[in-house]
Amino acid sequence: MQRTIIRDQFRLMQPSRKADFKDAAVAQDLLDTLLANRERCVGLAANMIGENVRVIVYVDGDLPGVMLNPVIVERSGPYETEEGCLSLPGQRKTTRYQTITVRWDDRQMKQQTRTFEGYTAQIIQHEIDHCNGILI
Repeated sequence: MQRTIIRDQFRLMQPSRKADFKDAAVAQDLLDTLLANRERCVGLAANMIGENVRVIVYVDGDLPGVMLNPVIVERSGPYETEEGCLSLPGQRKTTRYQTITVRWDDRQMKQQTRTFEGYTAQIIQHEIDHCNGILI
């Protein structure tokens, strides 16, 4: 189900709790919300739809991805960029990494690890920041 995007900065700055099997519906709602906003959005974190849980969705090329409990375990190639966010007005400067390796649980709670590069890596970093209560 598509959900409303939260814009309350205080709520967005609260670190998210660990996700578990009970959060499958949150992951689906987050994916539905991403797809409904596809023209202006490439990633979302669950706190952006009012759920304070470590779940993110992102676009990798044309394919959407879902991560529960994502953690960046390796990163390289720092660079400066500007990003926008559906929850915040305007653009802000931030540092991102060209290459990241992420460990996460899939929707069956099976642990996965993969290396991402470029724009997809940037999207995932932005959404993991949301899980940690970090706003750009």
